[in-house]
Amino acid sequence: MSYLKTAADFYATVAQEPEVGLCCVQDESLQLPDLIIPPVMNAMNYGCGTTVQASELEDAPTVLYVGVGGGLEALQFAYFCRRSGAVIAVDPVAEMRQAALRNLEEAATMNSWFQPEFVQVREGDAFALPMDDESVDVVAQNCLFNIFQPDDLHRALKEAYRVLKPQGRLLMSDPIATSPIPDHLRQDERLRAMCLSGALTYEEYLEQIQAVGFGRIEIRSRRPYRTLDRQTYHLDADLLLESLDSIALKVPCPATGVLIIPLESTQESPAAGKGCC
Repeated sequence: MSYLKTAADFYATVAQEPEVGLCCVQDESLQLPDLIIPPVMNAMNYGCGTTVQASELEDAPTVLYVGVGGGLEALQFAYFCRRSGAVIAVDPVAEMRQAALRNLEEAATMNSWFQPEFVQVREGDAFALPMDDESVDVVAQNCLFNIFQPDDLHRALKEAYRVLKPQGRLLMSDPIATSPIPDHLRQDERLRAMCLSGALTYEEYLEQIQAVGFGRIEIRSRRPYRTLDRQTYHLDADLLLESLDSIALKVPCPATGVLIIPLESTQESPAAGKGCC
């Protein structure tokens, strides 16, 4: 798993020297009343979309955030869950944890409602989450799981499923590929760390989520993310990556198969030919 070491080293560097728009299109952060985001947090916004879905955060749930980054979304989750330890953010990269803690301390000086103890930053990774079974209401990750190779992605999704309570939600934002990414790019560890070459197709991505037992998947956003041009990346044609925001619910799988709720659709459709594990 040398590619994971490459990714860890890469993010240790950008934790110390933030690079705006490093791996993803840099959109303006989610705007919320009385929330002031430190500029350094925006500079370290290494996500591709958003996992902070207000409709999923009623009653101040306990949130486990995997891959803390600069602490931006941890702060946004804390906005909805204003109590000590409501947000637990884990990251295997010491430099990233340290940067997030500094950024959260700065956020506390800018937001009277925010207290640093609202967010606990812990050492941990997606394959061995430091949480008990069925202990959190929400698990979230932004532009992390796309870095994983398929077998490791399955492990990470199983861990998320393990720690979620029944009816819990997995909130994700990842790039997806509009056509399969060629092997010569998939094998480039640095491009994978930069969220450019590990993306699955939409169908493959949903299959991975279904395979660990989630009974319902809702697509919340799907939009252009970045184009891999044929000349730079040695492709036969340009390849479009899209940013996909989704919610997977830990609910029983219907007899007809996993329910997939497409974007801007109220029609519940079972996944064709797909059952639950």
